[in-house]
Amino acid sequence: MHETPEQMGQLQDLLDRSALSAGDHLRSIITEDRRVIAEGLCQKLAGMVLLVVGTVTADGRPLVGPVDGYLLGGSFYFSSARNSVRMRHLAARPGVSATHLPAEEFAVTVHGRAELFDVVDPVHPELRDAMLAHYLPKQGPAFEAWLEAENPIGARIAADQMFTFQMGS
Repeated sequence: MHETPEQMGQLQDLLDRSALSAGDHLRSIITEDRRVIAEGLCQKLAGMVLLVVGTVTADGRPLVGPVDGYLLGGSFYFSSARNSVRMRHLAARPGVSATHLPAEEFAVTVHGRAELFDVVDPVHPELRDAMLAHYLPKQGPAFEAWLEAENPIGARIAADQMFTFQMGS
């Protein structure tokens, strides 16, 4: 896990506030016994997970697409190429939603604002380090060389709401 006790407390607070703000329909589905607490969420989402990220076009149309996501310090992070449509949308309109839905028994959805940064900037090492930890064992040093050459844009989702769902234990 990449969370300090303070970050874990902030994540739990976000999850609790989000549950309280949910509408009647969502609360009827995500009952108290189906919510995932912060510690369980961080354990379940260690490493890379696929997220479906939603952005908005200039004329208000939603666009979604998959990204490699990482839960780090209680926030979701992802990256994409500097010239990607997704990152252009987020630079102009930072509102973002993302969902991790590996099966019908588990889901996490986050809504917030994207904070963009250079992945290879040493001031923000968390995403780069997570990407290297995931891909170096799979692709070897060529991945690090590619990452440096690609110089992608990273995004941290500053969450306003986060909802979790889990069937069973």
